[in-house]
Amino acid sequence: MPATERQLADTVLMIRPVAFQGNPMTQGSNRFQEPVAESPAEQQALALHEFDGLVAALREAGVDVIVVEDTPALHTPDSIFPNNWVSFHADGRVVLYAMEAQNRRAERRPDIVEMLASEHGFRVRELIDLTAHELRGHYLEGTGSLVLDRVHRVAYACLSSRTHLEPLGDFAQRLGYDTVAFGAVDRDGVPIYHTNVLMSVGEELAFVCAAAIPGEEQRSAVLRRLRDTGHEVIALSFAQLEAFAGNMLELRSKTGTRVLAMSRQALDSLEPDQRRRVRDNGEIIVADVGSIERAAGGSVRCMLAEVHLPRTG
Repeated sequence: MPATERQLADTVLMIRPVAFQGNPMTQGSNRFQEPVAESPAEQQALALHEFDGLVAALREAGVDVIVVEDTPALHTPDSIFPNNWVSFHADGRVVLYAMEAQNRRAERRPDIVEMLASEHGFRVRELIDLTAHELRGHYLEGTGSLVLDRVHRVAYACLSSRTHLEPLGDFAQRLGYDTVAFGAVDRDGVPIYHTNVLMSVGEELAFVCAAAIPGEEQRSAVLRRLRDTGHEVIALSFAQLEAFAGNMLELRSKTGTRVLAMSRQALDSLEPDQRRRVRDNGEIIVADVGSIERAAGGSVRCMLAEVHLPRTG
């Protein structure tokens, strides 16, 4: 049986970029990416400033942040989003994922996994490698493709060119998860590339843009599973989805307080009653990552890989 796992991590891994810029290899499936006027050097400078601001905000709120510098040896413009290539679990297992864009596969760094054990005192029991699915053109991009209810062992997955059933089933079988797979589209009917831009699951609150799930049966199945696992569902509109309000991540501070990390754009999109409910639930961590959102089409949640690994000793 899998180890008992809490929903909220108090430690996150973040990769400090060295050559951030909009990735042309991901634009075809990511409608959140926008054309930007800045040069690659300017994009990197803006992203670095926003990255450091998010790190400072998380640490001030009592979240442990492990920052690893990206390597300039390979050009990895999306390295700022480590949650797509790795996930860490309470039973000591680490999962490496199959990624669609070829230039993103170089982000996978076993040395980082080894460093968590050797320098930070985490115990790694097993490495589960799902990358062979890439050979068959099937992908599952970590906790971008998966929104995990770790307590109830449910993996929500919006199927897209980056999220396929075969690796999803492989993950579920190896990790002991039930799956809730569904389709989702934006307001123009275009498939949404990652599950974590339309929903977020915390201990008690779950945010979801249910309007993006066009099939009544699938939409009902998602909402029913969230409510059956005790979650209060907060509905997001398409406008809020487009502002990355679905791309939040609930964490826990070292003192045990719940904190919900989100971008400034996401917070600004929430209605007053939604903000009140979020503040009743815990502290809000907010950072302006607008340049990252525009150029790369990902927000705060994408920048955070939760470290649920057990400590040694």
